[in-house]
Amino acid sequence: QVQVVESGGGLVQPGGSLRLSCVASQTVSRISAMGWYRQAPGKQRELVAHITSLGNTNYADSVEGRFTIFPAGVPRTVYLQMNSLKPEDTAVYYCGVSADKLYWGQGTQVNVSS
Repeated sequence: QVQVVESGGGLVQPGGSLRLSCVASQTVSRISAMGWYRQAPGKQRELVAHITSLGNTNYADSVEGRFTIFPAGVPRTVYLQMNSLKPEDTAVYYCGVSADKLYWGQGTQVNVSS
C-alpha cells in the first residue's frame, strides 16, 4: 500500500521554479514532521527542507532563501516551492514522513538544465 506520494517534478531551465507536493495517506498516523530530501547520482541522500507539526522549519544551507516548505492547507500534505533553481539542484526528491515510523515516498525527478 502506497502511503506517501510525491508529485510535481520535471524539467526546468536554470532560474526557473517548481512546486513539489507530498501527500501522506490516512493510514500514516501521528505525523510529527514531514521533510524533503534529495539524492543526486553518485551522492548520498541529503535533507533539503523539514517542517514539524508545530510549523518549525529548517533548510539545507544550499537551498536557504530559494526553497520554501509549507503546509498545503489540507491534512497530511506539504509543498516544497523551489525558486531560482540551479543545475546542482538536479536530483530525485523524496518526501519523508515522521510518524509512528519513518515513511518514504517513491521520489520525483527534478532536472534543471538548459
